[in-house]
Amino acid sequence: MPTKTRSTSRSSERAPKRAKSTRGADSKTRTGGRKAAPNRKAATAAKTAGSAKAATPTHPFELRRSPIQGLGAFATRPIKKGERIIEYTGERISNDEADRRYDDAQMRRHHTFLFTLSSRTIVDAAVGGNEARFINHSCNPNCEAVIDRSRIFIYAIKPIAAGEELAYDYQYEWRDDYTDEDVKLYVCKCGAPNCRGTILSPKKKSRRGA
Repeated sequence: MPTKTRSTSRSSERAPKRAKSTRGADSKTRTGGRKAAPNRKAATAAKTAGSAKAATPTHPFELRRSPIQGLGAFATRPIKKGERIIEYTGERISNDEADRRYDDAQMRRHHTFLFTLSSRTIVDAAVGGNEARFINHSCNPNCEAVIDRSRIFIYAIKPIAAGEELAYDYQYEWRDDYTDEDVKLYVCKCGAPNCRGTILSPKKKSRRGA
């Protein structure tokens, strides 16, 4: 996923979910698969985290069948904008191990629980992961994933009503060498009015006259 440099400060950043190419070794080290976003201050994240811990140890959602795909996460109570909902957990593995475990060439549709934490580390929520792995993609998201101190958290980016499905924009990297067959692996069926038809990020427009 273009490479995104992790900040050495205590601020947090958007977490890029990992897309794997059907081209084997070329899929490695994609740490910037999500669009750029302003850094969030660690103090804000810490304050939200503290409030969440004081309120309740359970997550404000339940899992049930989703019209988007498979199981989804649905709010069991109103969720405020900026609230930290859950940490995305799982086994921490290398890019090589991720490539060994999952082969997109054998998939009819892309489906893994891999999340890029850094250029060297992938979180595989299929092993030791929690309910966060069932939060689906949407082109009109109400959540976002943020890396804070080498951990991935899901935050609400707008007020969420009870019963509403939680979703964030995966924005996998769109590679110039993708074929039509590659793109078909990343089809989106979120149903949003602004659905772009894929969980891949929009193609970057080439700069003319550069």
